[in-house]
Amino acid sequence: MTAGPVTRPITSDRGITVIGGGQVSDADLALAMTIAPVLVAADGGADRALELGRLPDWVIGDLDSISDRGRAAVPPDRLLHVAEQDSTDFVKCLTRIDAPIVMAVGFAGLRLDHTLAALTALVAQDVPRVIMIASDDVIFVAPPRVTLPLMPGTRVSLYPMGPARGTSSGLEWPIDGIDFAPGARVGTSNRATGLVSLRIQGKMLVILPRKSLGTVLTALSVPAG
Repeated sequence: MTAGPVTRPITSDRGITVIGGGQVSDADLALAMTIAPVLVAADGGADRALELGRLPDWVIGDLDSISDRGRAAVPPDRLLHVAEQDSTDFVKCLTRIDAPIVMAVGFAGLRLDHTLAALTALVAQDVPRVIMIASDDVIFVAPPRVTLPLMPGTRVSLYPMGPARGTSSGLEWPIDGIDFAPGARVGTSNRATGLVSLRIQGKMLVILPRKSLGTVLTALSVPAG
């Protein structure tokens, strides 16, 4: 699913928001752009942005989904056409971005296949750190070490995107000694007992309630805007 070596023409010292064509509210987009103020649309995500009153700074993709209205609204020099079909539009965006953080909205809540592809993109090679906002969740790839000051009872789901192992403290069901893998052992619906510390080897998604976004930003050392 990699897009191959590419240049990164879109840069931001603060962060970049990428919007897809899935479910996203005005509040979602406004929140993401408070953290990451440059807006990049993944192909048809441009239409979603325009519906919410936002003109994308860039549109990236194979451009087979953006409407004629969307094309007319975006300056031609801000349309980055990537013709290859070996990667999704989301990956095309991520591999052409240079930023400390990417906030992703509009990649969940409609088609399940698109959601799965977007989650896979989070662990693709040569992509920046991504925090995905969904209607009920915030999702990110676990770094080798992370500490999350969560309220007791907070849902903590760990979903492997390949073979993974780790150790934990602050979880109701510790993960020490468990071999995780898709189609085998997963760690959904665990619960925090307080301060959660994780050490992870391998590719593991951390899925927390949406209200935990501020905690995630602090844990990943991302300015909150």
